[in-house]
Amino acid sequence: MKLNPFDPSKIKVRRGGRGGGRGGMPGGKLGIGGIVVVLIGVFVFGMDPAQMLGTVGQMQGSGQQQQGAPANPNEGAATICDDSQYAMEACNALASLDQTWKARFAEEGLGDRFVQPTLELYEGGTRTACGAGSASMGPFYCPGDQTIYIDTSFYDTLQRQLGAGGDFARYYVMAHEYGHHIQTITGISDQIRSAQQSDPANANRYQVLMELQADCYAGVWAGRNRNAIEPGDFEEGMTAASAIGDDALTGGRVSEDNFTHGTSQQRMEALRLGLTTGDDRRCDEIVQVR
Repeated sequence: MKLNPFDPSKIKVRRGGRGGGRGGMPGGKLGIGGIVVVLIGVFVFGMDPAQMLGTVGQMQGSGQQQQGAPANPNEGAATICDDSQYAMEACNALASLDQTWKARFAEEGLGDRFVQPTLELYEGGTRTACGAGSASMGPFYCPGDQTIYIDTSFYDTLQRQLGAGGDFARYYVMAHEYGHHIQTITGISDQIRSAQQSDPANANRYQVLMELQADCYAGVWAGRNRNAIEPGDFEEGMTAASAIGDDALTGGRVSEDNFTHGTSQQRMEALRLGLTTGDDRRCDEIVQVR
């Protein structure tokens, strides 16, 4: 996907501390990479997959209210984003996502409700408003500080261990986390949490719907930037969506009742829906909570 270079003055980017976190899950929002923890626990350490998925699925709530500070508060976006090719891609994607969703809110007469998220690039671990963040969790979004957290080394894991390489696969990850930001500023996240609290027996099902909507939102962004899509991008996105399905990551050894992100087929369908329609209202039909 060929994105335009970002304008450093128009994006919100900071550098997180190197190895500053203490591991563990952030309490606010489990990211697209969080399910990789389940994969590692099941196939590397021999843990029970149902227990792992259940634990990961319950890592929600406000968490510890500790705000992560950048390593250098005066460091500019251009310097931070120039660290690596992955960092540059993330910043280009952030700029494009900001532009796309700001325009979409304006179309609906909701321009005053749009707020840009912050992107924090860190190494190893970091502190967030949702608790300690760790690279092992993969990229994640914290609603407490409206920040997307990425240790870009995850992208190597995505390619080596899950077979999902290519720039569009990485953009999909970023756009998915941005989708959780859209859910936060529109109030969808709060509605999902309320539904989970009132109907705890179906809490995982609601969580799956929330993740699938974020997948769909990622597709909407790509669909609204078709001029930037290159040959092979669609296939890269579908491969990534398939690779991180709950059933694929656990080898079919976990009941669907314990899934937290959706099956490979569901994730591919959600991404495809957003990409082919470019209409976020179709994504809203997935959760049907507003």
